[in-house]
Amino acid sequence: ELGLPSSPLYRLWRQAALEAHKSSEWVKRSSDKSAMTIVPPDPPLSHRAFRELMEPSYFRYAHTFLPDIDQCDTAVSDTFDILWLSWNEALASEDIQRYAWNVLRTTVMSRTPHLDGRPELAPAAFDTVALRTLDPGKDHTEQLVESLQLFKAVSRLPDQQLDVFVLRHMCGMPPEDVADLLGIPPATVRSDERHAEHFLESVLCPPPETEGKTS
Repeated sequence: ELGLPSSPLYRLWRQAALEAHKSSEWVKRSSDKSAMTIVPPDPPLSHRAFRELMEPSYFRYAHTFLPDIDQCDTAVSDTFDILWLSWNEALASEDIQRYAWNVLRTTVMSRTPHLDGRPELAPAAFDTVALRTLDPGKDHTEQLVESLQLFKAVSRLPDQQLDVFVLRHMCGMPPEDVADLLGIPPATVRSDERHAEHFLESVLCPPPETEGKTS
C-alpha cells in the first residue's frame, strides 16, 4: 500500500520481533502467509553500488562497538535495509554519505551497551593495536589497564569526535577516508581529532598540582 519494497520491511520486522524476545516459532507462524507473497526485488543499482563501497568500513566501525560478529552483521544489514526503504530521501539529501552515516550510527548505538548515557567501549580495550602487538618489555596487565582507562575517556567524547577517533585510531583510516565516510570536510576531521586528543590528554595526563600555591 505504501509502495515500499517488501524484502527489507520483512527482514526488519523479523529482526525486531526476535529482539522483542518473540520465539522463532512465533515469528515463522506470524509471517508464513506474508512471506509466501514476497517476491524479493533487487535494490536499486545505485544502492547496491553504495553498499559495495561502504559496507567494509561500516563493518569496521560497527565491530568496535559490537564485538559479537552476529550482532555486528545484523546492525550493518539493518542499516542497508533502512537505507533501501528511504533511498529516494537519501539521494535527495545534501550529502548521501552523511545521511547514510547517521543511519548507521543510530543503528549501531541502539545495540551498543551504554553506561551513564555514553557507549561502553570496554570490550574494545581487549582488541587494540597496542594489545595485539604487546611490548615484551612492558607488563601486559599495565597495558590492559591503560587501554581500559583510555576507552572510558574516549566514550565521553562528543559524538562526532568519538566517531573520528574510532575511525582514525581504532580502525586505522586516513583522514581523507574518514572525511568521505562521514560526509564532512577533511579540515573538520583534523580539527575533531585535535580536540579529541587534547581532551583525552587532559583526562589521562592532568597537569600536576602546584605545591605551595599562594593566593
